[in-house]
Amino acid sequence: MGWSQVSADAVAPGDRFEWFRETLSTELMPVALRAPSPADFRAEISQLDLGVVQMSTFTFSAVSSRRSRAHVRQGDPEQYQLALVTQGVFRTAQLGNESLVTGGLVLTNTSRPMETTCRSGDGGQAQAVMLQIPRSALPLRSDRVDRLIARHLGAGGGTAAILADFLATLIRRGPTCRPEELRRMGSVALDLATACLAQQLDAPEEAPADARAQVMLRQVLRFIDDNLGDPNLTPQLVADRHHISLRGLYALFRDQPASVAESIRRRRLARCHADLARPELSHQPVQAIAARWGFVGATAFSRAFREAYGITPTEHRAATRRPGPARNVEKPSPQAART
Repeated sequence: MGWSQVSADAVAPGDRFEWFRETLSTELMPVALRAPSPADFRAEISQLDLGVVQMSTFTFSAVSSRRSRAHVRQGDPEQYQLALVTQGVFRTAQLGNESLVTGGLVLTNTSRPMETTCRSGDGGQAQAVMLQIPRSALPLRSDRVDRLIARHLGAGGGTAAILADFLATLIRRGPTCRPEELRRMGSVALDLATACLAQQLDAPEEAPADARAQVMLRQVLRFIDDNLGDPNLTPQLVADRHHISLRGLYALFRDQPASVAESIRRRRLARCHADLARPELSHQPVQAIAARWGFVGATAFSRAFREAYGITPTEHRAATRRPGPARNVEKPSPQAART
């Protein structure tokens, strides 16, 4: 349980493409691969064990893959694989559908033949984040889900954007999480993926209540992050903007590490903590930075900052200016970073 990463750089240059093929066939599913430049092939794979689902990040040179019926018979993890393309262009063909995807989501089914061609982006490599969902774990009818196979699902708005944002955050933060936190994140990822696919099917009501609640929670958290500078940001305002009752809003946060009001406070403190360490903002008064993130009183802000980080805002700013190791610089509290 946890995070792992492997790279083709660990093997001889002439063996890197074959290493990638064997790794995919062993760890993911049997496939046939072709590369335009096998001798120059580069690849890196990282994996997060999230319990109910798995998440993998693949960064690699241009390559084409083909999964035949023989490959399916050879080995089938019986998964839906929901990929977020973050670099390059992916052409995917399966079940009679075909799409070109860049910067969006695409769904495939490991139990059916498929073909994929990946062209590298500006950095010379392609990259995708893949959520591996057991078909038995997805609470949607398979005949309905198969309508979405190999279609560009997009990630520019709605639940698809929320899911894409969550996966991007999980890539960055996941390696630092404890196993029990990763299991919780796996449940969240499954709920968001379920809601995203149900929305794509124009049937959001088919998603279980937990999945719909998870989407609403992510919408609320995004709204909070976008409005931290508003001193009038309160739980009542958040509830009103999302057309839910205050009791309903509190219910969304029932299993979260902090209440909605505490989440607002922690997020504001984290932004202030970061800005006070930025050299380009050193000329700005501490209270100006605090006000930018919604704190209206200097005394209350200083007290809250010290409680969170064990150091005053002024001491934190001074510590970041010292040459050499800044031993007194406090990192954001785990609670502030996690919520």
